[in-house]
Amino acid sequence: MENLCDYPLFTGYTRDGGFATHTIADARYAFPLGEGDDDVAIAPLLCAGLIGWRSLVMTGQAERLGIYGFGAAGHIVAQVARWQGRQVYAFTRRGDEAAQNLARELGAIWSGASDDLPEMPLDAAIIYAPVGELIPLALRAVRKGGRVVCAGIHMSDLPSFPYRLLWEERQLVSVANLTRQDGLDFLRIAPQAGIHTHTTPYPLAQANEVLARLRQSEILGAAVLVPNE
Repeated sequence: MENLCDYPLFTGYTRDGGFATHTIADARYAFPLGEGDDDVAIAPLLCAGLIGWRSLVMTGQAERLGIYGFGAAGHIVAQVARWQGRQVYAFTRRGDEAAQNLARELGAIWSGASDDLPEMPLDAAIIYAPVGELIPLALRAVRKGGRVVCAGIHMSDLPSFPYRLLWEERQLVSVANLTRQDGLDFLRIAPQAGIHTHTTPYPLAQANEVLARLRQSEILGAAVLVPNE
């Protein structure tokens, strides 16, 4: 599968040019973005939205869906899941009332701290926060035969946890990048689902400051770096 290439290249990560104003691209890997002119609103769809969509697809037909980490990807996926008729449960850092309130505004039927248990077992959960300690918490929250999807590129080390949390055919899987078809599918669905991205723009020169704020969960929704004019 193309998303499991052994030697992938990523503009802005393994190749320079992530914030160039113009670029030459292989048309096979370019996606139509519609006629909107709000680049800041569209930006989160191209990373958080795309990987979020692939992780959502990997949950199958799960009706009760848990989202651990309600940031850029989480707040987009919650809107798609609600549009699909799923029940969304949002998990955040304890005390992050702003993110919990945003989750409820976007249709979550429950929001709380990551170590809380919802009133009903989940059919599946997606972990967006790169925190290994969330894996046993998510496994504890899903029903027998449920699935936990780890959607991050990296994650802190997993703690030791009892096998009983994985037993009874619970599944633990990861997501690696996305396929071109994922991109086409998601960008076709996004306007139908009426996704509204919650963004805060920052000048590119403040990139390091923004990353620090993200690590402390101080940004609601998605942060968008805007190159200097």
